[in-house]
Amino acid sequence: MDDSLHIASLLVHARPEFFVAVKANLRLLPDLELHQESPLGKLVVVIEASDEAQILQRIEQINNIPGVLNAALVYHELLASEGETP
Repeated sequence: MDDSLHIASLLVHARPEFFVAVKANLRLLPDLELHQESPLGKLVVVIEASDEAQILQRIEQINNIPGVLNAALVYHELLASEGETP
């Protein structure tokens, strides 16, 4: 059984007039945390997933939220379980 964990950081850019709604919609997505934000509509988002496909799916979901201009992957790390090599 693979117990590895993928951590991904994204920069999400949203239209400022939809910023509150975008943040509310992001908070509804599982395994996602909002970290830093700019009043200009930029957010740093962290995702935890069991594989890369989940990260790509979440990025697509974010890009489809009304008011989101772009979600870009900034960082990705694979944390292997003990005794496992990545």
